[in-house]
Amino acid sequence: MCRLFGFRSAIPAAVHPSLVTEKNSLLIQSREHKDGWGIAAYGAEQAPVVAHGVGPAHSDPDFERVSSRVSSHTVVAHIRLASVGAVELRNSHPFLHGRWSFVHNGTLREFAQHRAAVEALICPSLRTNIRGTTDSERCFYLFLTRLGARHPIDRKVPVEAVARALAETMSLVAAITDAAGQDGRSAMNFLVSDGELMVASRRNRTLFVSTGPSRDDVSTLPAPGTKLEQLVVASESLCGGPYWAPVAEEDVIGVDANLVFHHWRVPELAGPDLFPAVKPAASPIVA
Repeated sequence: MCRLFGFRSAIPAAVHPSLVTEKNSLLIQSREHKDGWGIAAYGAEQAPVVAHGVGPAHSDPDFERVSSRVSSHTVVAHIRLASVGAVELRNSHPFLHGRWSFVHNGTLREFAQHRAAVEALICPSLRTNIRGTTDSERCFYLFLTRLGARHPIDRKVPVEAVARALAETMSLVAAITDAAGQDGRSAMNFLVSDGELMVASRRNRTLFVSTGPSRDDVSTLPAPGTKLEQLVVASESLCGGPYWAPVAEEDVIGVDANLVFHHWRVPELAGPDLFPAVKPAASPIVA
């Protein structure tokens, strides 16, 4: 499996502690999740700057070097334990398309068996961008396909549209991979950002949120509509402090461009009317 990390702040800030020096930093977690790493940071340019490595983060000096230099209002990071696809750069997260960055913690069940069915739901113009062999990259382009069905993917979009596209991706993939009567469910913790908004989903893996020690009650998620100074999303709590609230199974959480917190349930976003409406994927709406 893998571990993901997302950071969104009102002001640019260093993420070196979360990635390297915290008690349960990504560097520490990489002792088990040893098959590559990636860090995407957003600056003045529209698209993020990304660094990747294929070795364990804890023994790769580039991971600490990059981590120590990153100061940004939006960072997406990932460490990988390969379950689908070889250990190589093209399979390292985050995956990028324009200003969008995407990471996945989890595995699609029996992916080799279901790969063609998942790819059939991706619009052809996006499908040609797939470079690697992972289930994760295909989920990314399915997400962009669902988002593009309603909004131009090269423009700013509402945070709820991003949440809906993630939920639809989860529901469509689960309908293909989670056969009735079989044990196990596809694990789909996704995190996506365009540099301003950030949205994450939980399915069959742990997911935690921290907004720092400023809130009175840090053991629960912020109330929807709360304006935050900072949001951190991680597969595991990164330190021993009481600043991490669990995200419930089948929930989607995130912040919009103004750092206002949002919280949804997957069934509310991807209802039963989704499946009759799904046809062979067409090209996404672009400007």
